[in-house]
Amino acid sequence: MDEWINYDQFDRQTWHSFFPSEISFLTQENLDEIKSLNDQISLGDVQDIYLPLIKLIQLQYQNYQQMQLQKMTFLRKSSRRIPYIIGIAGSVAVGKSTTARLLQILLKRLMPDRRIEMITTDGFLYPNAELKRRGIMERKGFPESYDMDRLLTFMNDVNAGKDRVMAPTYSHSVYDVLEDRPQTIYKPDILIVEGINVLQLPTTQRLYVSDFFDFSVYVDADASLVEKWYLERFGMLLDTAFQDPTNYYYPYAQGDREEAFKMAKRVWKDVDLPNLNDYILPTRTRADVILHKTEHHYIDRVYLRED
Repeated sequence: MDEWINYDQFDRQTWHSFFPSEISFLTQENLDEIKSLNDQISLGDVQDIYLPLIKLIQLQYQNYQQMQLQKMTFLRKSSRRIPYIIGIAGSVAVGKSTTARLLQILLKRLMPDRRIEMITTDGFLYPNAELKRRGIMERKGFPESYDMDRLLTFMNDVNAGKDRVMAPTYSHSVYDVLEDRPQTIYKPDILIVEGINVLQLPTTQRLYVSDFFDFSVYVDADASLVEKWYLERFGMLLDTAFQDPTNYYYPYAQGDREEAFKMAKRVWKDVDLPNLNDYILPTRTRADVILHKTEHHYIDRVYLRED
């Protein structure tokens, strides 16, 4: 069966034509501040890809608000803030974090009266010590390496409209969860949830994080390109860690660079690629929108779910 049967496919020019705005909401300096280490993004990407996507999200959000108001009126209940939740999924190193941050900043610019929050599910990984205790340190990033009960509790609390909900954070330089630096989420109108695993179906749980999503985006690219970007990012991490003994990558930066890259290639082959093929890529067609990337992180096609 054709996996794209439920999607409309658009090239870049056609997608841009749906909302051909030339308004400059951001500068290239703004984009450089929010992009991930080796990601590439331009003002052309904002105008051609992201502004039409933001317009679509705005329309979906307005419909969502109207439906919630009608539902509360029908049930004769007082209205309450129920956040609109957007999921952003894709492989490691594909640029989904940049996409999430860009959506957040554009939504803030276009809807300044709304509270737009963002979290990454990296913070819900088990700490390294717990991963080692469970014997799954080499499975970091796989579904079993996440504290799913904690993540589902967080999503339930946000969805229930709790005033303040705490989310754990993660440091890529430390390569571990920062338990002492939680992020406070305060009554968001829109919450963006970014992570490699967010579109997966539940296994043992009755619910999964994707059950809370009102809209979802998958950032897609060929695995060979993702590997290239992964290794490029690894090299940049080595460069930034060279003079910081507290950085997880410091020993690799101080050691033989060729050996360090051999290690990174093994991690890609044994961990990240199997995770992509077995758990992440199969969730692609659960997304409402798929952004397909080619060389240099250039988005050449956009897929939009028909229903």
